[in-house]
Amino acid sequence: MNPTASRQDDSSDPGVSLASRSGIVRLVRAVPIRWRILSIALLNSLVVLILASLIWSGARVLNSAWDDVRQVRESDQILALLESETSRLQNLIHRYINQPSPDLFAEILLLRESVLGSLSNRAANDPILSGSVAELERVTERFLNGFGDLRALQSKIRDTYENRVQGPARDIAALYSVIEGATGRRDAPIWPALGRSREAFTAMLVAANSYYLSLSKQAAEDARRNTETIERTVPVMIGYADNDLQRMALEKLKQRAAALSDGLHDLSEQLASRSDLLRHSIDASQAATIGAIDALSVQMRQREQKAQQTFARTLTSISRKVLWIALIFIGVILIASTIIAFSIRKPLHQILSAMRAITSGDYDRRVAGTEARDEVGAMARAVEVFRENAIDKRRAEDDLRASKEKAESALLELNTAQQNLIDAERLAALGGLVAGVAHEVNNPIGISLTVASSFARKATLFEADLKGETPLRRSQLEEFVRASRDAAHQLVGNLQRAAELIQSFKQVAVDRSHAERRPFDLHEATEQIVASLKPVLKRAPIELLIDVPDGLVINGYPGSYGQILTNLFLNAVNHAFANGRAGSITITARPRGDDVEIVFADNGAGMTPDVQRQAFDPFFTTRRTEGGTGLGLHIVYNLVTQQLGGRMMLESRLGQGTTFRIIMPRTATGGPTDADTPIDGNLQWPTRTISSS
Repeated sequence: MNPTASRQDDSSDPGVSLASRSGIVRLVRAVPIRWRILSIALLNSLVVLILASLIWSGARVLNSAWDDVRQVRESDQILALLESETSRLQNLIHRYINQPSPDLFAEILLLRESVLGSLSNRAANDPILSGSVAELERVTERFLNGFGDLRALQSKIRDTYENRVQGPARDIAALYSVIEGATGRRDAPIWPALGRSREAFTAMLVAANSYYLSLSKQAAEDARRNTETIERTVPVMIGYADNDLQRMALEKLKQRAAALSDGLHDLSEQLASRSDLLRHSIDASQAATIGAIDALSVQMRQREQKAQQTFARTLTSISRKVLWIALIFIGVILIASTIIAFSIRKPLHQILSAMRAITSGDYDRRVAGTEARDEVGAMARAVEVFRENAIDKRRAEDDLRASKEKAESALLELNTAQQNLIDAERLAALGGLVAGVAHEVNNPIGISLTVASSFARKATLFEADLKGETPLRRSQLEEFVRASRDAAHQLVGNLQRAAELIQSFKQVAVDRSHAERRPFDLHEATEQIVASLKPVLKRAPIELLIDVPDGLVINGYPGSYGQILTNLFLNAVNHAFANGRAGSITITARPRGDDVEIVFADNGAGMTPDVQRQAFDPFFTTRRTEGGTGLGLHIVYNLVTQQLGGRMMLESRLGQGTTFRIIMPRTATGGPTDADTPIDGNLQWPTRTISSS
């Protein structure tokens, strides 16, 4: 290979040509490789921190808005209860007026105390209703006091009906019997008038009873008309009286008929007053109460709408800020990664080209980049020394051939040539090592570029989701942050590997594999997972008991199974046995037909019913102030139900421990999920800190 061809190869690569002309790349070459790699890690860590702080700040605003919505709904329930109770009380009062009974009266009193209790206890302590309780109490008291006035009037009506209507009526009936007894003959002149009066009296009783029970205006008119008929027939019967007993009875009948007429008149007025009281005191007051409740309901609807608008506005603001920050940092990281990659890849490519030229016998091409002060520059200088020694070796060989013609100096030149040959061989070995290192470094650098490109693609997908019609969920934001963190870890791992290869001049092999679907023995996998958790047991007084039968083979994802057990174990250590509490954890497994039942139980602190209901919810944690994220059990639940195709149940009692029961098929029905985490060849299972109790 000649120098001209090598220069043409370099110029054919636009990226290399651009990097060679860039002063920024030359400036970056002045920084050690380890600091370049650390800068990428710092940039990724910075974006994760900024996004996390932004999401945390937005979550506080969202929680505040949600608290307002929840409080409005609780207040609305109180108002609905008050409206229902007052309406029911109104119906009971109407029933009591029509059909008075002790049971109805007792029910009215109990419901009245319930309404007053709701106002004085629940409504007065409600932060939204507390300012309007006085008005509600005023209209409600007026409504309830109206029942007292109505009951007093009802008592007066009953007294009037019994004493001033029924009493005279009984006397009149007795007087009719006396008059009939004093009339000896059926053909007496008084008998026709007496019959008409007696018929009018009977009709009056029927009409009076109907009017008292139904408030019929026609019945009232019939009772008045028949009473007048009785009063008109009395003088006629007096004219036909033929003995003193008849005349005395008719005089009393005249008096009792007048008293009956007065009683009916008073009864009519009292019933009219009762109707007015029902309409103006009971029904109107109840309508005022309902109106006050409706007005408060309108205010709460407005407050709820405002809280929901704040919720939506805050979520939109967070999404926009996350998008802009992500785009800016993606651009910065891509530019920095590209510059750093070029600052390493280009000189390595130059060294590799120089080594190929040397191995092909082209010793005239100088190694580029020997003036750089970084680690790659040191490699270039070493290769340059190797090239110079190779040239010296060639010259020594030429001199050796020439020295054969000069016998006097042949021995001295031969010794020199031998020494040069030894040095050249050593440098040839060094050159082979350098070539191998250069080849190995290309792999992590290429992976780093691939991770950066993948990260850019995830950002593009995230932008598309954000601009879509479906609102962005918090889980999507968390997933984007997790992807950013994973990309940072992979970039740091691969670039650090390249730096170590360059600095140490030795080959480092790392065998990584992804969580793949394969058959595995459940007993063996469980033992390996437990072995990886032994360091945690050394720091806590916890006894771990395993009861998994041999030969129970699962066709699924051993990495996901390891993550499930690890998360459940760390959750128990951090929550069930917090503050150094002693206890035991039991892991058992049993075949159940085509399924396998795995039970993870502890005898620790246990959970309250409220915590159990929210244990699998994302972002729920009982240790929010201690840095918990609330994703551990949510991830476990997703792995069990989605990837392994099983189901998961939780049983816990406060102070009596917690049991997780997992039933999954022997052949997993799901596929890989975003929660899958790579594992290495030694079955070191990935772990996540559990934050939900």
